[in-house]
Amino acid sequence: MPVTRGERRPRGELNRVLVIDDERDIRELIDLTLSRMGLAAACAGTVAEAKDLLAEDDFQLCLTDMRLPDGNGLDIVRFVAEHYPRTPVAVITAYGSAENAVAALKAGAFDYLAKPVGLEQLRALVSSALRLPDSDKSPADGAMTLTGESPAMTLVREMIVKLARSQAPIYISGESGSGKELAARLIHSRSARNSGSFTPVNCGAIPENLMESEFFGYRKGAFTGADSDRDGFFQAASGGTLFLDEVADLPLAMQVKLLRAIQEKRVRKVGSTTEEPVDVRIICATHKNLRECVDKGSFRQDLYYRLNVIELRMPPLRERPEDIPPLVESICLRLFGQAAPRLSAQALKALQTYPFPGNVRELENILERATALSANDVIETDDLHLSPEDVSDENVGRGSETLDDYLNRLERHAILEALQSTEGNRTAAARLLGVTFRSMRYRLERLGIE
Repeated sequence: MPVTRGERRPRGELNRVLVIDDERDIRELIDLTLSRMGLAAACAGTVAEAKDLLAEDDFQLCLTDMRLPDGNGLDIVRFVAEHYPRTPVAVITAYGSAENAVAALKAGAFDYLAKPVGLEQLRALVSSALRLPDSDKSPADGAMTLTGESPAMTLVREMIVKLARSQAPIYISGESGSGKELAARLIHSRSARNSGSFTPVNCGAIPENLMESEFFGYRKGAFTGADSDRDGFFQAASGGTLFLDEVADLPLAMQVKLLRAIQEKRVRKVGSTTEEPVDVRIICATHKNLRECVDKGSFRQDLYYRLNVIELRMPPLRERPEDIPPLVESICLRLFGQAAPRLSAQALKALQTYPFPGNVRELENILERATALSANDVIETDDLHLSPEDVSDENVGRGSETLDDYLNRLERHAILEALQSTEGNRTAAARLLGVTFRSMRYRLERLGIE
């Protein structure tokens, strides 16, 4: 029987899960499922009971209904995030209530389940939550790293650590070559899904007539040439992460199918009459402004809100020139090993004043080309083959920016430095910058700073 308020299970070595729901039948169903997984459950019917149990014991996971007699699931999410940040919270929402699911994820929920609760999905969610790595330990990232100690990159790395502890869909924005896929891989490697597959998909490289079969798979005989059953991207990424690069290039018809797959967590292969569950986390990216695509009608608004639960902005290289010296060292060491060339002080300064429209990817190409053309072990400014107008002092960090872009970049840099110096305290940062908290909040929203 479920543990109710006042009762305690033997602690032993069992992972403990707090189940919060005002319906006794649902509590018993979840408790029975958890018991069969070798887990101990404690059950509460209200927010107040849940808070008492959290104060009495340590839990590795909380499962809470959205509607409770004395509050709602978001109250639990926020309370646990503030007082027990290492404990993931999953929210149970009403069937078809996408708004509640998105609200829960934005509030910091690990994931959500829709009623009626599917036992297979429940088991997958619980298993994933209990595999969350300790954020104090370094993940097995291998050679993956985001180089740079600028305020912008420091905040990006901090954001990646937080995002890795959630299952929420993530939208990574940024210019081409700014490291969007690398950020997605780092989130995956730090997450509970790191033992699963990271499946990258370039949405702009798939012919429209093949999209459905590529994403969802097909059954034998579904069309000419379908000689056997085949899984799609969703099945390949099941248990892991599906990275949709250049998601803005998806045609509208495919956007509808993608939205349903994300909401229902089920897909139907081409030629099949039944749907099958899939367990994937969606991370998407594009160099386009997705909000503008929505305004123009080329991207569905409902899909935009489903994908853009949390946004991670990758700063362009021209906004962080102080990161160029360590980037140059890292790239040269990776490309050329111990035989890596050295850059003269003048060459390094020239790179720091170049606008880099292609960002880090362009920096790699410039260094490879310069190494091939250099006549000795030291790369000089002429070896870089940069146009003189792009490296003049007047254009430091500017490139082809408009005046508004330039002023926004300076404002963003000042705000990020203030946030870093105040350890993310927005009130203190506003005071440091000499603006009101309301003005600070408006500027954060306008500049897209999380």
